[in-house]
Amino acid sequence: MKYSNYSTVIIGGGIAGLYASLKISEKNGEVLLITKSDLGESNSYYAQGGMVAVLKDNKSDSVESHVSDTIKAGAGLSELNTVKFISENSDTVVKDLLKFGVEFDRDEEGRFTLTKEAAHSVRRILHAGGDATGREMEIALCKAVKENKNIKIYENTTAVDLLVENNTCGGVIILKDNEYETIYSNNVIIASGGIGQLYKYTTNPKGATGDGIALCYRAGAALQDLEFVQFHPTALAFDDEENRFLISEAVRGEGAKLCDESGHEFMSEYHEKRELAPRDIVARANFSEMKKNNTAHVYLNATVIGKEKLLKRFPNIAKKCSTHGIDITKDFIPVAPAAHYFMGGVKTNIKGETSVKNLYAIGEAASTGLHGANRLASNSLLECVVCAYSVSENLKNSTPIEKAYPLIKHYENQTTNSSVNVKSLKSDLQDLMWTGAGIYRSEQSLNIAKEGLNKISKEFNREDFCNTKEEYELRNMLIVSKLIVDSALNRKESRGAHYRLDYLNTSEKCQHSIISKNKGEYSFVK
Repeated sequence: MKYSNYSTVIIGGGIAGLYASLKISEKNGEVLLITKSDLGESNSYYAQGGMVAVLKDNKSDSVESHVSDTIKAGAGLSELNTVKFISENSDTVVKDLLKFGVEFDRDEEGRFTLTKEAAHSVRRILHAGGDATGREMEIALCKAVKENKNIKIYENTTAVDLLVENNTCGGVIILKDNEYETIYSNNVIIASGGIGQLYKYTTNPKGATGDGIALCYRAGAALQDLEFVQFHPTALAFDDEENRFLISEAVRGEGAKLCDESGHEFMSEYHEKRELAPRDIVARANFSEMKKNNTAHVYLNATVIGKEKLLKRFPNIAKKCSTHGIDITKDFIPVAPAAHYFMGGVKTNIKGETSVKNLYAIGEAASTGLHGANRLASNSLLECVVCAYSVSENLKNSTPIEKAYPLIKHYENQTTNSSVNVKSLKSDLQDLMWTGAGIYRSEQSLNIAKEGLNKISKEFNREDFCNTKEEYELRNMLIVSKLIVDSALNRKESRGAHYRLDYLNTSEKCQHSIISKNKGEYSFVK
């Protein structure tokens, strides 16, 4: 086994991890950035719609307005101080991003062009490349990271366990080029993204398997609100890849209408704001229409926007749809809900601190209290960059202590296990989660999912050591899936994205669900 040490280790190469590495390298010396794929492949890359920014020169907007919209969408679970902090710092962080080559679309006079999305009161969404905001931000930050001599990059590397003793993190064990390496560090930052691949239909890339959340759980960190999985209402209804292509919320923000095959617009039957209702409501409306009409999708009519504006604003959506023979200026777009974003995650404060000392989490892997029970559109990229900025401001530089953690010997002495059919087991897990812990849940459906996950665990027969990256992913998927199911069973109400058919009402008592591992088992914190 190899051994090394770094002042700071960041696990995850999305926008949160990239930006944090750039900011930390300005103050704390050498940073190691670990990504399990090629640098630049992440959930962030696929974020189309844009990023919220409460800009000081946008006189139609205010922090108070953005806070109000966020809290309303969060269905009672958003933390006011967190929402205010992130909103108040958005202008500063946008200006800072420009220094690293990030650019947002501007008009002829050089002003940022802003759009409006569902449940926002005003236009406050920055976008780049028309409908490729995440991609453009990721490309710029990747370039800056690669040019930074203080940032070392480990690509195609899997983090397999965190080194923790006395509730203090001292590093991470990784698998790189089929060899384990122990990396000592007093600052370990989880920026590993979401969990979309736990579901049969998702907009997330194949790497979104909940790895960082599983690592933190195994390390004893508290997790929060795991039952809240956001399903995007409009994913392109074709399964030609491992994920479904996202049809951005911004298309509806510019005027597109949801309809059935005949062109009947149905959203007025579900909510007064129609297409601009909160995402959970629109997703359930689409799902209900699909069930009612026994169809695999509904349609999005974007032709009402106008050809010139449509092609200028959404060039990538137009290009992707054309590969399926769809001209978005003339044809309806077949869409269906898909798992998109995880409001739950590792419980943190606005500094990124978890319940384990020296262990931090930012981005989608974290649960800061911003999103509550239902994320407001385009708040995710803002949370990524503000929390990355915040953790860099508060991080303390110290020399790692090299200890003989028992876990190190565990990985040194393991022998290869017999192989299993990971692809088949993963598919079974995704089916169980989609039908049992998806858009609609009940005690019956959740218990069926739980029983099925336990069967997969027995067949997989891996709790710690695995043979391959794919096996570690499945190990993590099983951990997080079981936690989501149990959290959903524990919350006996419907709130935001968590919709229980057997508990339709929302409880007057509003509280987070916090779960942590304790002496080999886990329990909910009251």
